Amino acid sequence: MNRRKGLFLVITGAFFWGIGGTVAKKLFQQYSIDVNWLVTTRLLIAGLFLLSIKFFGKERSQILGVWKKRRTALQLTIFGLVGMLGVQYTYMASIKNGNAAVATLLQYLAPIMIIVYLILRRQSVLTRKDLLTVSLALTGCYFLLTNGSFSQLSVPPLAIFWGILSGVALAFYTLYAVPLLKQYDSLVIVGWAMLIGGIALSFIHPPWQMDFTSLTSDAYLYLIFVIIFGTMIAFWFYIESLQSLLPKESSLLGSVEPLAAVLTTVFWLKETFGIFQWVGTACILVMIFLLALNKDSSSEMNQLSNHEKPLSVS
Repeated sequence: MNRRKGLFLVITGAFFWGIGGTVAKKLFQQYSIDVNWLVTTRLLIAGLFLLSIKFFGKERSQILGVWKKRRTALQLTIFGLVGMLGVQYTYMASIKNGNAAVATLLQYLAPIMIIVYLILRRQSVLTRKDLLTVSLALTGCYFLLTNGSFSQLSVPPLAIFWGILSGVALAFYTLYAVPLLKQYDSLVIVGWAMLIGGIALSFIHPPWQMDFTSLTSDAYLYLIFVIIFGTMIAFWFYIESLQSLLPKESSLLGSVEPLAAVLTTVFWLKETFGIFQWVGTACILVMIFLLALNKDSSSEMNQLSNHEKPLSVS
């Protein structure tokens, strides 16, 4: 049951993340909203919402309790700045300097980075299923985002630089959260991480520097969706899935994000869907099916928990 819950959480979170990206694209194109302003605002508001949910729930003392230990406070600060803000900013910077296809493809090098890291730390072994699922995820993302055309991958070196950093940030985000989740609720960890990232970015892009009178009622609805579903629920569900799934599994299942983004672009923004994109969709669905049938995850989860926690601060 825990594994089914984890699969549901990560797939749902990735879907909301992908749909949120399509809605954000509409905000950028139709309402000329600044990318950096949106990242700052959605982190701040989503973080406050998550901590508010925890405040009215059980064990509200965790909200401030996470700051009482110096070690944990340092871990949370690093997670917020390098993990949460790192994933958000590097991805947007790659899109800004290149295009969304390359940015997403490079970000999904993260599963490979995670698998390599765990093998080097002797917390995992490379299996044929690892090679197959990584290949399916990367192939699926490639076909979904490019429809098989190499011309769409022609981007400046700066976009590639930010894209690779985005993959590193996503791998770090996935692994670094594990020891924190052993001690505190995911609402607390994700909520504070978003606030930390949002506050840090506010010094560069203040959220109040915005002409709110220029926004229509539709624009506000899109903003609410991006903040609540595309940010708060998406990141919360992804982190919560790490309670019952392996980090490499959660990162692989995150490739549902481009699938959701492409589907909403086709059916909502009325763009065409090519034959290779259907091939990409099939690759990702097969990858999800293989991971859902994985019977070795429980023992591997136990093995991981018995080893030194990944990426922890000493």
